[in-house]
Amino acid sequence: QVQLVESGGGLVQAGGSLTLSCVATGIPHSLRTMAWFRRVSNNGRELVAEIRDDGTTTYGDSVKGRVTASRDNAKNTISLRLSGLKPGDTAVYQCHARNTYSVDYWGQGTQVTVSS
Repeated sequence: QVQLVESGGGLVQAGGSLTLSCVATGIPHSLRTMAWFRRVSNNGRELVAEIRDDGTTTYGDSVKGRVTASRDNAKNTISLRLSGLKPGDTAVYQCHARNTYSVDYWGQGTQVTVSS
């Protein structure tokens, strides 16, 4: 059974920090990318951070300089450290994985709420 299990969301004051973690299990074949997205208005998704299996990391423009992502390929985990949080960072953050056959998997999401 494929599962992407996220943890670490919650309520934090503006300027604070939070670490999100995601572990992927049951996905067939290797994972090409692991990433964090967040839901935005109109049911869209915005990239927060993506790490490829070669370690190449991409950050979304809205969080650059405030976020650090790390990945453990052996454990199929990705973590996200968010700092300098703003109320505009309030969102549901979803873990994403894509395997080497370009099949996408999504976690349920974890709520991050930043109070002003």
